[in-house]
Amino acid sequence: MINFNLPPFTGNEVEYIRQAIKNNKICGDGEFTKGCNKWIEERFDIQKALLTTSCTHALEMTALLADIQPGDEVIMPSFTFVSTADAFVMRGAKIVFIDIRPDTMNINEELIEAAITNKTKAIVPVHYAGVACNMDKIMEIAQKYNLFVIEDAAQGVMSTYKGQALGTIGHFGCYSFHETKNYSMGEGGALLIKDYKYIEKAEIIREKGTDRSKFFRGQVDKYTWVDYGSSYLPSELNAAYLYAQLEEADKINEARLNIWNTYNKELKELEMSGMIQLPYIPEDCVHNAHMYYIKLKDIKQRQEFIAYMKENDVQTVFHYIPLHSAPAGKKYGVFHGEDEYTTKESERLVRLPLYYGLQQEEVEHIVRMIKEFFR
Repeated sequence: MINFNLPPFTGNEVEYIRQAIKNNKICGDGEFTKGCNKWIEERFDIQKALLTTSCTHALEMTALLADIQPGDEVIMPSFTFVSTADAFVMRGAKIVFIDIRPDTMNINEELIEAAITNKTKAIVPVHYAGVACNMDKIMEIAQKYNLFVIEDAAQGVMSTYKGQALGTIGHFGCYSFHETKNYSMGEGGALLIKDYKYIEKAEIIREKGTDRSKFFRGQVDKYTWVDYGSSYLPSELNAAYLYAQLEEADKINEARLNIWNTYNKELKELEMSGMIQLPYIPEDCVHNAHMYYIKLKDIKQRQEFIAYMKENDVQTVFHYIPLHSAPAGKKYGVFHGEDEYTTKESERLVRLPLYYGLQQEEVEHIVRMIKEFFR
């Protein structure tokens, strides 16, 4: 069976974990954690990056930094993972879901302004499949209404919009390093901060509400509890695993893009004949080959396709059930406007295997089975 995903492994992970143990520092903020933070800051030209225990926790930190209060409204797409909404629901916010663009599966930037009320506090664009939302339009709206923009760039590490790294355009950005992502530490994420004034607050929140980060930099002679916070530091062992992959980031990116491009080339004829729809990459976007999906006719055909591929030793999977249709989505949110595309397009979408280490002959087998299904 060709798995849908296998976690990336480059070769130095075990050695770096061994080094972390040898350093007698396996809790948070050791040399490998600092190394990952520095790599992100320098590579993506961002004021501050802080490794976290997950992208979920990075999002939770942004909700605290933006001072989300009960009754505040946060605008986001419904086609996303539950963490995008959960982070703000936990602060008492009402989630306002709006429809997606059918071409990129991203939030429809043209529908955002109509959903804004005097209770709106933030917009959360989700860069689906590592393809950027229209950030110019989103930032323009945010500036007009004085709103926070929090980028859910969980899938967007190494992607850009008009030359800017995803996660560095809004006020805050959130990355995921879960085992299903392009670069992994098992469970983990990162918070990216654009404005210097939020850095100290973020460090305090991440360090259980203490000024421990300042203490370790020698800025205070003892550390103490100064504000609210939690424990958002990942283990140094996880960071050591990730650091090995960041060192090979370009190699991993190139390998994934090769697979993505092979799918795109080989399946073009099926799109030309109207049988499937392939991903769309806007002109201003450079993507990271986070995933390759195709869209079928409807949910019935998708079920038949997934079953057929499984019979032929290929694991393919669908993706999010739109949040506004879920029990918690109905409880904590509201869909503004018409659901013209969110449900319809999500029911057509199926994802193909794509991971670092997927072999050329396996890609050829997958393509062959897809073509046979449509014959």
